[in-house]
Amino acid sequence: MSAVDQSYIDPSEIALEGSAAQRFQNRRDAFWAGIRDAAGAPAMVLFAGMVGFGAMGKTNGMDAWFTGATSLLMFALPGQVVLLEMAITGSSVLAIALAVTLTSTRFITMTVTLFPQFHDKDRNRGLYASVHLLAMTAWAISMREFHTIESKHRLSYFVGLGLLCWLISVPGTILGYLLAGMVPMAITLGLIFINPLFFLLTFTEVKPWINRIAIGLGFVMGPFFFLLDRDTSLLTTGLVAGTIAYLVDRKLLRKRAGVIG
Repeated sequence: MSAVDQSYIDPSEIALEGSAAQRFQNRRDAFWAGIRDAAGAPAMVLFAGMVGFGAMGKTNGMDAWFTGATSLLMFALPGQVVLLEMAITGSSVLAIALAVTLTSTRFITMTVTLFPQFHDKDRNRGLYASVHLLAMTAWAISMREFHTIESKHRLSYFVGLGLLCWLISVPGTILGYLLAGMVPMAITLGLIFINPLFFLLTFTEVKPWINRIAIGLGFVMGPFFFLLDRDTSLLTTGLVAGTIAYLVDRKLLRKRAGVIG
């Protein structure tokens, strides 16, 4: 099949960097490497974000069990914040469910870009359990590291990475709940935004330029769409900037690199 006719490339079959082909001896090594990579800045940043969310829950009169349960069961900070805000304002269960679902649509693209990079043998029903560990931090780091990891070890690495991030989310939330009122609200809200900022900086390290182009266009277009309509500006910015970045990558960068005809 010619390059022109080849419309799809299996991500798990992309060639590894030569020096990294034997990065791990077995799945256990990959799992603990994921734990170690998560134990530094990723875990601290996520922990800080959950501290901010816990303080936010206490400040707005939510129950400690409810606040902690959202971190345990949802493990998606934007969706948790939306859930909290809409519950405070007395929104209906249906409206809350719809809003939280919309904030979680990003997981679709995260899943379809990350999970195909696992080995064929790992693409089974067990992934339904692993997907709960998928968060922005784990996804961004996995996307950055997977090209240096053999496909048969990627799932173990991802599980180690995501598991530690998930396990620290509840203690972080409870600590923030207990510390509520001891720090100004501006700092509390700032803690929540540390995690998206870390995700953004991590994503810029991914080699393909399409990510950097999308982020750069988002910085430029975001204020413009905000002035047009603040309620839809985030969605519009992501859609337009992402589409332009995709077309630039597809029509120019990949052709120049000889990936497609």
